Amino acid sequence: MMNSTTLRITPIPVLTIVIATFNAGVFIKDCLKSIAENVLEPYELIIIDGKSKDNTLEIINDFTTIKPRIISEKDNGIYDAMNKGAKLATGKWVIFLGADDRILPTFKTIISQLKNESTIYYGNCRNGENHFNGEFSSYKIAKMNLCHQCIFYPVQVFKKYNYSLKYTVFADYLLNIQCWGDSNFKKVYKNVDVAYYHMEGFSSITTDPLFKKDKPSLIKKHLGYYIYIRYMFRKFKEGRKRNSNFF
Repeated sequence: MMNSTTLRITPIPVLTIVIATFNAGVFIKDCLKSIAENVLEPYELIIIDGKSKDNTLEIINDFTTIKPRIISEKDNGIYDAMNKGAKLATGKWVIFLGADDRILPTFKTIISQLKNESTIYYGNCRNGENHFNGEFSSYKIAKMNLCHQCIFYPVQVFKKYNYSLKYTVFADYLLNIQCWGDSNFKKVYKNVDVAYYHMEGFSSITTDPLFKKDKPSLIKKHLGYYIYIRYMFRKFKEGRKRNSNFF
């Protein structure tokens, strides 16, 4: 008879949390603390570090409540790191955080609602008094991005797509355009505050002119001609309004 200690089965985590870090020592401890306090179901934490030169890795290793999987090596930017994390994920869903983001206490209420493994679930993000919330249609995605800090992507998404390294700031926006245009993935909104989103991060200080240039063609390709026409007509009206106000 086999010893019962040899029969331990590690449950498949419901969730994989991926954090890309680089010289994030100022923020990472609070981020880890928020995860430890507010994620109750089985999960794994993957940290992809770009060879930090500060005390980021020391803080992570000293944080005894969580034992993440850590990869520290040179990379080609934040989206390269996020791709690496997605490829390593063993959870049923994947969520991406910045080192300066925080999981909110209400996060506890959404994980039990993740049921269908072909469904992208998403909630709300907060930043002080700013509340990024509401349901997103394909047309709304064409107009504006949805914070990845509140999106639970089924792991199958990353067997089909990845973050394009062509776009330095808005590769996450392209991924959302691709997903919202893909009928194989159902999208379900949950009115739950998922994360505190640090608005002073990378995307707030860097521009992505190539994405801005390509955005109309990306909308046409992934969301279809009807959404593209609506989007372009809206841009035309906004342009006329700006010109009339100028004169």
